[in-house]
Amino acid sequence: MAVLGIFTGEGFTKQMYEDLKREVDWENNPPAGIILHAAALDKSGNIQVADLWESEQDFTNYFNSKLKAGFDKINAPMPKGEFYQVHNINAYQGIDSYKHK
Repeated sequence: MAVLGIFTGEGFTKQMYEDLKREVDWENNPPAGIILHAAALDKSGNIQVADLWESEQDFTNYFNSKLKAGFDKINAPMPKGEFYQVHNINAYQGIDSYKHK
């Protein structure tokens, strides 16, 4: 069953996010099990992330095999997060304009 991961990165800036994205390259080499990734900045400039994964194990595998090394390399603080079992997912036509090309 799909899970929703909500992550808050206190002290994790937009520049750190861009550095991590470039280092890990999840846009061109998406991890197994990822369904959707969305990132935003709060009023303090800290990153907020919502991910949909096929399973929490898929996230854990990706974190251990690739993502953690990226955090270490760019010396970024580790976000705090929780996973929730998904009850319902709706994707509407507008999502197409946000798909990575």
